[in-house]
Amino acid sequence: MENYTYNSFTLQLEGIDVSEESLYPVFLFFLFSYMFIIVANVGIAVLVFTDKNLHQPMYLLFCNLPFNDILGNSIMVPRLLSDILLPPSERLISYYECVVQAFTTHMFGTTAHTVLMIMAFDRYVAICNPLRYSSIMTNKMVIKLTVSAWGVAFILVGILLGLTIRLNRCRTMITNPFCDNASLFKLSCENVFINNVYGLTFTVVLFTGSIGSMVLTYTKITVVCLTSKNKSLNSKALKTCSTHLVLYLIMLMSGFTVIFLHRFPQYSDYRKLSAILFHIIPCSLNPIIYGVQSAEICRSLSKLFRYKPVWPLF
Repeated sequence: MENYTYNSFTLQLEGIDVSEESLYPVFLFFLFSYMFIIVANVGIAVLVFTDKNLHQPMYLLFCNLPFNDILGNSIMVPRLLSDILLPPSERLISYYECVVQAFTTHMFGTTAHTVLMIMAFDRYVAICNPLRYSSIMTNKMVIKLTVSAWGVAFILVGILLGLTIRLNRCRTMITNPFCDNASLFKLSCENVFINNVYGLTFTVVLFTGSIGSMVLTYTKITVVCLTSKNKSLNSKALKTCSTHLVLYLIMLMSGFTVIFLHRFPQYSDYRKLSAILFHIIPCSLNPIIYGVQSAEICRSLSKLFRYKPVWPLF
C-alpha cells in the first residue's frame, strides 16, 4: 500500500536519467546553451534599445521575446544544471519554489504565443495598411499590445496555477525535470477534473487563437502581395514575414512535441528531454534568425563592430 505524506513542503524532482559517461557532456551542453541564450538575447535587446534606428514598433515588440526567453530559462536551466550533478535522492525543492517555477514555465510558453500574435498584427498593418502604419502603430499602441500580451498570459496562467494550489497534496515526487502545472496537480489525491477541464480549455483557446490569428494574418498578407505589382514591397514582406513565421513554427513544433509525448508514458525520457529543449532550442534560434534576416539589425551590428575609437598619439 502506498504511503502518503500530506501537504509536505519539501518535494523531490525526478530529473533526467544521465549515465556517468554522458553526465559532463550533457551538463556542458546545457550550460553553454544557457550562456548563449543569455548573451545573445541580452545583446540583441540592448542593441535595439541603444540604437535609435531600431526604435521602430517591429523591433520594440520583438524585444518582448528576448525578455521572455531570458526569464523562462533563468528560472529553469540553473536549477536543472545543479540537479544533474546530484543523485536522485538529493534533488529536493521547496513547494513554493516549485510553484514559482511552474508559473514562470507556463508564462514562458504562453507569452511566446501572445507576443508572436502581436508581432503578426504589426506585420499585417505594415503590409496591408502601409499608409496608415505610423498613425496606427504609435508608441501608445506598442505599449497596449505589450501589456495585453503579458496581461492575457498572466491571467490565463494565474487561473491555471490557482486551481492547482488549492488542492491538498499526498505525494512528493515531481515526475519531471522541472515543475509544471501537470506535475503539481498529480501530487494530489483529490478529484482533479476541474484542473483537467481548464487545462484542456486553456490549451485549446491558446492554440486556436494563436494558429487562427497567424492563418488569418498571413492569408491577408499573401493576398496583398499577390495583387500588388510593387516588387520592393513583396520582397520586404517576404523577408520580414518569413522570419516571423520561422520563429512561430519552431516554437509551435517544440510545444506540440511535448504535448504529444505526454500521451505516451512509455516515452517519459523523450518527453523530459523535449520539455527541456522546448526552452533551449527556440530561445537559441530566435536572436540568430531575427538578427540574420533583419537588414537593420545586421547594419547596426556591422556598424558596432566596425567602430574603432581614435586614441590620441600623445
